[in-house]
Amino acid sequence: MTDPAPTTPPRLVVGISGASGVVYGIRMLTTLRRIGVESHLVVSRSAEVTLAHESSMKVAELRALADVSYAAADIGAAISSGSFRTLGMVVAPCSVRTMSEIASGVTSTLLTRAADVALKERRRLVLMVRETPLHLGHLRTMTALAEMGAVIAPPVPAFYAKPQSIDELVDHSVGRVLDLFGLDSGTLRRWGERPDADRDR
Repeated sequence: MTDPAPTTPPRLVVGISGASGVVYGIRMLTTLRRIGVESHLVVSRSAEVTLAHESSMKVAELRALADVSYAAADIGAAISSGSFRTLGMVVAPCSVRTMSEIASGVTSTLLTRAADVALKERRRLVLMVRETPLHLGHLRTMTALAEMGAVIAPPVPAFYAKPQSIDELVDHSVGRVLDLFGLDSGTLRRWGERPDADRDR
């Protein structure tokens, strides 16, 4: 994998697919805006359904969190080309269907095409896969993706941080993923760092 091509400001592609956990995509977008990273968003149709079940946020409000938003059917969008420079892509959350399509290379939407671009350009591709338990087919697909250069990063909570809320659990997972792109979320409680005084009680 090569170092990410520099852009000003830095750009990150964010895909949101239909797995449970749309909050990860929402928090990813709000964090990127806060730290000055340009976000390019593509949302699958299944993700729009999940959003309606898991959040009071409307699709238009979700899209407004990104600097640039594309329709899933817009195969001619900027992020479908390797000549459009980015730090890479994160799919948050990533459904098994999306994961499997990326692994096959048969990409039918802009979301999976953009992921394929990240792989072929040797850019970082991080998949926040949301599924459990995993059968052998899932595990083999993950192995294939890892061999292709993707990072499989299920949003697993870290309890050493003594989280006090769901928001803190989400922030930790998002922060760990952004670390993979060399980006500091500013909210990540790191192992070995002195905890806040109120967490010592």
